[in-house]
Amino acid sequence: MDRRAVLRHLLLCPGLPVLGAARADEASLWRLLQGGGQVVLLRHAATPPGAGDPPGFVLGECRTQRNLSDEGRRDARRLGQLLRARGIPMERVLSSPWCRCLETARLAFGREPVVEPALGNVFGRPERVSGQVAELRRLITGAGGGNVFMVTHGSTISALTGVLPDQGEMVVLSPQAGGDFQVAGRLAAPS
Repeated sequence: MDRRAVLRHLLLCPGLPVLGAARADEASLWRLLQGGGQVVLLRHAATPPGAGDPPGFVLGECRTQRNLSDEGRRDARRLGQLLRARGIPMERVLSSPWCRCLETARLAFGREPVVEPALGNVFGRPERVSGQVAELRRLITGAGGGNVFMVTHGSTISALTGVLPDQGEMVVLSPQAGGDFQVAGRLAAPS
């Protein structure tokens, strides 16, 4: 599904939040992350071209899924180096159960992420969108004082925020009082 198709899907699904993608300058976003208390939605690193997974894929079997490319693995490692070099504190790392997200998290953060089904791919699964968005909102508002990194899919980020990030891109959310959040900005994948 290309970006236009995802946007068309969002427009045809009433009730989905469509928030503008705040374009803060990179320096202010890095300072915000250094201070902690943010939720970072990270779209998995680069995969071979395509969308979704092959027909008949099995969630627990990586060989049946679309996985990271060599470029994606390098990008995930670079992201981890960049976060460490900038002194970005990490309270927790959560991941979609899809293999490309789990591998991105392991390579970038150097630890085993907590698998969170609400971060799963909603691509081609419109019946899951509203329930997952509600669960993600709950996770975001209960994030705590440190930064929480959530590795997920473009379709899932888009369903929650209205932002469709590139592979390896981060969407920074600032939790707000009353169970809401603000899109603070986006940080491109390191190159």
